[in-house]
Amino acid sequence: MRAPKRVYVPLVGIFIIALVAALVSAANFLIPVTAAVLSYFVFSRPRRALERMGLPNMVIATLFTSILFVMVGICIIWFADPVADLIDDMPVLMRDMQEKLGDSVGALANLNEAAKAIDKAVDGGGSPAMEVEVVSDASASVTILTMAPKVLSQVIFAIFLTFFLIGSGDFFALRTVESLPTLRDKRRAVEIIKTIEDRLGRYLGGIAVINAGLGLSIGASMYLWQLPNAIAIGVMGFALNFIPFLGAVVGAGVAGLIAFVSFDNAWEAFGVFMTYMALTSFEGQIVTPLMISRRMQLNTPILFLIVAFFAYIWSVVGMVVAVPVLIVVKIVCDEIEGLKPLGHFLGDSSDSPNRRAKRKNAESNGTAT
Repeated sequence: MRAPKRVYVPLVGIFIIALVAALVSAANFLIPVTAAVLSYFVFSRPRRALERMGLPNMVIATLFTSILFVMVGICIIWFADPVADLIDDMPVLMRDMQEKLGDSVGALANLNEAAKAIDKAVDGGGSPAMEVEVVSDASASVTILTMAPKVLSQVIFAIFLTFFLIGSGDFFALRTVESLPTLRDKRRAVEIIKTIEDRLGRYLGGIAVINAGLGLSIGASMYLWQLPNAIAIGVMGFALNFIPFLGAVVGAGVAGLIAFVSFDNAWEAFGVFMTYMALTSFEGQIVTPLMISRRMQLNTPILFLIVAFFAYIWSVVGMVVAVPVLIVVKIVCDEIEGLKPLGHFLGDSSDSPNRRAKRKNAESNGTAT
């Protein structure tokens, strides 16, 4: 017996609440699993190309995962010390910034004391609460050393899961198609999988290349400014640019802070900040739209909310995977009849049904729109 329609809304609400709770509680497991699934989609087309050349899937999986392990090892060897030094120096930089600001910081402190006095006056003559001050001697380096094993274990788990996914070939795709009842549903499933592989692979591959070029540009410009830890700032620029909206502002703020403490002239710090913002703006407004955006038409307010939601449940890593996850959801919605209104809602103003049809025909013919 079917449930009345009025029951659907609370059931959907309960399901959403339970899903969010599960995503939060199982974050340590789901983060590497999500990264592995996304990596599998990225490597699917190169895997098929090598498979047509006669290479077994397990050999291809070994090749790709070996490349990933080498890349992780290179990052650890080359960039661990500069990045750790930069993070470890942040408390000192903040202290130096407060000393340079001088009177401004004193005025803010006085304002804070005045606010506390007002709060005490509003509370009345009640007994004062005991104030406990917690002082931590742990430095940022100790924090990094504490978190490093956990992060490294998640990276290794994601790479090994990627190995098994690539080694399985098209097993999961075939089982998904075989489980569908009608020929039409089977064809639609194949189209969805191919579209996800194409767009997601192009997006993640293109973004990685663009961000690598941006990181090199930022590192070179910081070196020309004679800024300390220029290499670490370049690596930071590469990593933060995977985070939409917030990454560029945070990176520019950190670079400007280092310049403000390192240089005597405040205008030089402003120049460093504007150089960083100019490079990220050029990348975001010119380079990325030419290479990526035509395959990723997304509603900007919805994208911002999705990034904020994933940041809430999965912290920084959530902000990185938010865009690929939203791309997959939009592709699925665009291809399933009942979900097409949701797919249209997730797209931006230029993502009309006619444009999607033209883009789909162009992609099937091997051309870009």
